[in-house]
Amino acid sequence: MRVIFAGTPEFARSALAALHAAGHDIVGVFTQPDRPAGRGMKLQASAVKQFAQRHDLPVVQPHSLKLDGKYPEEAAAAQAFIVQAKADVMVVAAYGLILPQWVLDAPRWGCLNIHASLLPRWRGAAPIHRAIEAGDVQTGITLMQMDAGLDTGDMLYEQAVPIGAEDTTASLHDKLADLGAGMVVQALMHMGHFNPVKQPTEGVTYAHKIEKTEAAIDWTLSAQILSQRIRAFDPFPGMTAQMAGEVVKVWQAHVTKHTTSEREAPAAGTLLTLSENGLEVACGEGVLCLTQLQKPGGKRQPAADFVRSFNGAVGDVF
Repeated sequence: MRVIFAGTPEFARSALAALHAAGHDIVGVFTQPDRPAGRGMKLQASAVKQFAQRHDLPVVQPHSLKLDGKYPEEAAAAQAFIVQAKADVMVVAAYGLILPQWVLDAPRWGCLNIHASLLPRWRGAAPIHRAIEAGDVQTGITLMQMDAGLDTGDMLYEQAVPIGAEDTTASLHDKLADLGAGMVVQALMHMGHFNPVKQPTEGVTYAHKIEKTEAAIDWTLSAQILSQRIRAFDPFPGMTAQMAGEVVKVWQAHVTKHTTSEREAPAAGTLLTLSENGLEVACGEGVLCLTQLQKPGGKRQPAADFVRSFNGAVGDVF
């Protein structure tokens, strides 16, 4: 098939690579404009653009596709490109731009979206993070015929994946990226033979974008919720805590049993034990054992290494 691909991060690159390997004619690759990144804040191409350039695929990087928006000239050039491409289908994965109706209508078979959740649960920007944060036991990939709404299109194909007790956003991302890549290749073999299914009106949730302001640990929350957030916010933005005068990132933790009487119940944030096995901290409900941490300017460390240079003491309140 003649395919236009639209995507930006590593999740999307996996799908583009699979489509390319399957022999489809990738007639255009749409991706976000280069962004400053790293310590030097130099412009950096997206994972999708880097793959496209390595394989001599044409790249288009408009800031917007809205013909009446802030970048009308870029949108008009993109429209001309899409019209001339005469694509059979556009495959979209974590692109990051809203597709106007003229884009949705342009390819012969419209636009297919690879979404990293079991719709209608976790529509929106951060479905992998939010599924782990909420304590979901499963997620998956939904292939969807795109419409003008936010992840509201008819479902074509869906496959579930269990969320393991130790899964982080990083590990679950890789599983779902591989799954989505395989599913879209299979889907293009059956274009025109799907029986689209309307999304249920019940069970709709929205996966709002992850903000850095969410990173600070609130010890008044339950240990269970905090353990889920720590896994959900790995690798970005990483949960942080003020500990012994430093802002420390917490990368791994688990709920632990630490018995105290109700009369002795410590304040939330109190350091209860300090050992090479971890730092046990009282929460609003339960106790959290921190097992992998990172000091400012340092690397991730297991608790056994972290405690050697940690200036805190049992009884400190974080």
